[in-house]
Amino acid sequence: MDKAAYGPVWLRDARIARVVADALLYGESGRHFYQLRAWVVMPNHLHLLLRPLTALPVITRWLKGSTARQSNLVLGRTGQVFWQDESFDHRVRDEEELERIARYVEHNPVSAGLSVSPGDWPWSSAGLAGGSGIGAENRGAFPTVQNMSR
Repeated sequence: MDKAAYGPVWLRDARIARVVADALLYGESGRHFYQLRAWVVMPNHLHLLLRPLTALPVITRWLKGSTARQSNLVLGRTGQVFWQDESFDHRVRDEEELERIARYVEHNPVSAGLSVSPGDWPWSSAGLAGGSGIGAENRGAFPTVQNMSR
């Protein structure tokens, strides 16, 4: 999936990547749904490491719904399915796992051959904030990893 070998790759369109990145940031700062730890928008999916402050189904429904509406409008696909129904989530158990997953998320574009270093990929916490430093204040125990596929 990381190499975008199958499925629609709408997220590689900078306009759509911006819609998703802006929504991720707004979900933290405007909606206060979660605290972001690491995230990356790949060509056909999204990796998101967060500490939920509200129920995960509420977060997922809001994020998928708002980004699908905006993205479909940009693409001229009004009312059509944008995200797959399912997503994968995983409860992080300790700081060591948290750091390992944050590195994995931010290194995804490098692993997929899309960038030379994590900070080179603009649609990620590494590209936006210069690395896993979205903020020490956002590092809390037991965040959740969320993967959503296009």
